[in-house]
Amino acid sequence: MQKPDWLRVKAPQRERIGEVADLLLDLKLNTVCQEASCPNIGECFAGGTATFLIMGPGCTRACPYCDIDFDKSVRTLDPTEPQRLGEAVSRLGLKHVVITSVNRDDLDDGGASQFVACIEQVKQHSPLTTIELLIPDFCGNWDALATVMEASPHVLNHNIETVPRLYRQARPQGVYERSLELLKRVRDGWPRSYSKSGLMVGLGESDSEVIEVLSDLRAHRVDIVTIGQYLSPGPKHLRVDRFVTPEQFEGYRLKGERELGFLQVVSTPLTRSSYHAGDVQKLMTIHPR
Repeated sequence: MQKPDWLRVKAPQRERIGEVADLLLDLKLNTVCQEASCPNIGECFAGGTATFLIMGPGCTRACPYCDIDFDKSVRTLDPTEPQRLGEAVSRLGLKHVVITSVNRDDLDDGGASQFVACIEQVKQHSPLTTIELLIPDFCGNWDALATVMEASPHVLNHNIETVPRLYRQARPQGVYERSLELLKRVRDGWPRSYSKSGLMVGLGESDSEVIEVLSDLRAHRVDIVTIGQYLSPGPKHLRVDRFVTPEQFEGYRLKGERELGFLQVVSTPLTRSSYHAGDVQKLMTIHPR
């Protein structure tokens, strides 16, 4: 399928992304911007922002939509990674940082302790920076979730990814109901944190199924949702079933914000879960907790 014009972005220029890329290389840090081939890398790097990918780059799950490398081997965590991440946040002068990870099902706590260590280092190096975590499902280990939440991230993001009918195809090791339960536990147990989730469209779902997912997320008290167009990373990945128009994306946003009551729905073809994540600071001012 040929990409429509609204999905075309200019290739990032070296001078626009060089400073951030050089710093990440110097500190030996990974970003999901690079590992997952995000189309917004030029815009975000030019703005001095990045979403850090910890405990990677290899992931213990092989979701067929994702461009991150598969690695099911047992690997020890790097104890210096949190300190290097904290230093990067400080050197970049970030006001808001997003920290995500690959799935690490080989670890007893799924990597919860490493998330906590990263939060502590960010607070030490840059105490005014707000912190957003994008976490895996920890295979339903709610003690691991509690470990992360007790470190007080400002935003807790866990992506629902797609509609339940497509889980076996797109997210075979995920469980739709488990992801919903995780998000509900966040809001019930730690009400001061803002909860967030995201999904892709263009995998074979219908618009009515997207609205059903939005309704499920709101019923589980999720605050913020991101919706973006799925783009296949390559021939070995799931193909694109349809290209959703900008008007349809705007319809999702209006449904979510005006009818379902989300604090924010970011819904455009190029939206990704961390795109314009710093906007959450405005929500914190408007809807303080």
